[in-house]
Amino acid sequence: MIGADTPTGLRGRRVVLRPLKEDDFEAWHEVRRRCSDWLLRWEPRPAAAPYPPEDHASFLARCSMRERERQLGTGYGFGIFTGADASGGDPDGDGPPGARPGVRFAGEINISSIQRGPFQNAYVGYWIDEEQAGHGYVPEACVLVFRFAFEELGLHRLQISIIPRNLPSRRVAEKLWLRGEGVALRYLEIDGRWEDHMRYAITAEEWRERRERYLSQWLGQGRGARPPASA
Repeated sequence: MIGADTPTGLRGRRVVLRPLKEDDFEAWHEVRRRCSDWLLRWEPRPAAAPYPPEDHASFLARCSMRERERQLGTGYGFGIFTGADASGGDPDGDGPPGARPGVRFAGEINISSIQRGPFQNAYVGYWIDEEQAGHGYVPEACVLVFRFAFEELGLHRLQISIIPRNLPSRRVAEKLWLRGEGVALRYLEIDGRWEDHMRYAITAEEWRERRERYLSQWLGQGRGARPPASA
């Protein structure tokens, strides 16, 4: 059974994914504060509800919740880190990112709502620092998550839902050749409005068909490896 003993760090060509921990708070909070206008307009929030607190205590609670999900096998949350350690070192990291030259916190990517039985489905969500958008970090992180979900967790299907006017996120889906499954009307309440979402998906069969292309283009592995397209 996949659970608490599952490896927690995933290393790509330019990014490292690992669970966030207390030492990451200052870097996380700085990005969330600086990019609030860029991020909050896309995040689920009921009408008239206050924005979720992002203080130190709330951050620790989020980390604990993600760890509990990992232990139960219901979800896996990762911070996205760019810089020197993306090509070596320990992806779990023993110290704060600021102590490792060149390493920078960039955002988060999560596998959530894992359902087993005959469904074997989960949802993928992500966000990135506005200053680091457009460099292909999110597609690379997605490929790492796809490989983990299909080859380690044994899932059959992953879904990403995106507001139609969120063009940067749609570009990620297009760069990854994800299959569009249409528009779900008034799918989720975003910043107080029920928003339509475009649904994209990939199955284990599609992953196997494209695996070598994914690894070559985004992780620089295998024959014909080439620099990733920006996204």
